[in-house]
Amino acid sequence: MRTRQRHPAYDGQPPAYEPVPPAHVKCFSEYLRAAGYYCTNNKKTDYQFFQPFTAWDQCDGRAHWRNRPAGMPFFAVFNFEGAHESGMWPDGRPLETDPASVTVPPYLPDTPVVRETIARHYDKMSRVDAEVGRILRELEEDGLAQETVVMLWSDHGEGLPRGKRHLYDSGIRVPLIVRWPGKIEAGEVREELVSMLDLGPTVLSALGLETPLHMHGRNFLNPQTPSRQYLHATQDRMDDAYDHVRAVRSGQYKYIRNFSPELPRFYWNHYLNNHPVQQELIRLLREGNLPEGSAFFAQTHRPCEELYDCTADPYEIKNLAGDPGHAAKLREMRAELERWQREIGDLGSVPEIVLSERFWPGGRQPATEAPYFVAYGEDDYCKCPIGGVFGMHFPVQGPALLQLISPTQGASMAFRLNDDPVWELYTGAIPLQAGEWKIAAKAVRIGFKESAGRVFHLSVR
Repeated sequence: MRTRQRHPAYDGQPPAYEPVPPAHVKCFSEYLRAAGYYCTNNKKTDYQFFQPFTAWDQCDGRAHWRNRPAGMPFFAVFNFEGAHESGMWPDGRPLETDPASVTVPPYLPDTPVVRETIARHYDKMSRVDAEVGRILRELEEDGLAQETVVMLWSDHGEGLPRGKRHLYDSGIRVPLIVRWPGKIEAGEVREELVSMLDLGPTVLSALGLETPLHMHGRNFLNPQTPSRQYLHATQDRMDDAYDHVRAVRSGQYKYIRNFSPELPRFYWNHYLNNHPVQQELIRLLREGNLPEGSAFFAQTHRPCEELYDCTADPYEIKNLAGDPGHAAKLREMRAELERWQREIGDLGSVPEIVLSERFWPGGRQPATEAPYFVAYGEDDYCKCPIGGVFGMHFPVQGPALLQLISPTQGASMAFRLNDDPVWELYTGAIPLQAGEWKIAAKAVRIGFKESAGRVFHLSVR
């Protein structure tokens, strides 16, 4: 979690880095842009790598489908951060939710602090609901409501201790609501297993675009798509704290393997320690008053394996891994985890210092090479990149084609024509009619430093 972020007073950590996926891996919004969609993100990213400039037409606090060229199809993401974990910190505002009305999970102490914190979280979620309503009203105002697919989800489960950063359902189960007029009946409920990995392929498929085979997700809106039998979840370093946990979820059962069972449940996390409920847990631990139901947080080690019946035990309290009556289910889930780890090439056992060196050798971010230009005209079928003439005028007999090439494997490129402020995603040779053309271009690959820009002047006769 956040490989570029390092606590300033915590020495000895691996150098900051970004993961570098295989060269053929792109942000899936690039496929939408290449298909003619106007793509915006407002505004959170937190992708584990700095967002490539080719991923979005606009990515800031003003990003909106309303900024697109008239009539252009769009894909717009809005991130509402009001109900983020930090929204549970006391803010001086009076509570709208009655703390006596909230449900306290059985693994948390039922104290005034815990109740007030959960009530504050409900208040924040209510305000996010209002923001969602605003977006839906804007679709109505623009006459787009009946032809727009709307998806609503969150980035993790409960923002409470034993929720976020953990593989229990309280941490990985999220809401998912889809509205698709004419395709999905209002009020329809599906019980199938859905992974966040499915969101990208589902959007691509819904728009009639082919999903690249390297993407692991499935189109969960297609009734012909086989349902998932299992979901998989991972936990490694979270902020400053190392951990190594894997989980498999079926429709009824959850299997968790703790690869570091010697670790205590209570560990240092500088961000989590700001949480009022975490501070309440620490207070009760110090005083020796942690209630029996919250004994989870006092455990000085973890079981190697955990198995829960999530139907009978939705809070995942009773570990069935040692129950002879569930031995067959334990073997099944254990085998599925190991199969999945082999399939994806799980890197969780590789030390982070090795991973950081693999991605950014010597602690230095690799740089994307700037694009080269190749011009094709009636009298000049150039066979190699043009060199040594950047910024100069190059004549060619029209009509002309201009090709961009980046020496960096897997680089995405974008260009601007004649000082147009918009960077257009490069998807193929650019046709140019007679006239004077100024072309700016740059390139980027995920995990790499963005290239410098290059400018080329072409006279098409």
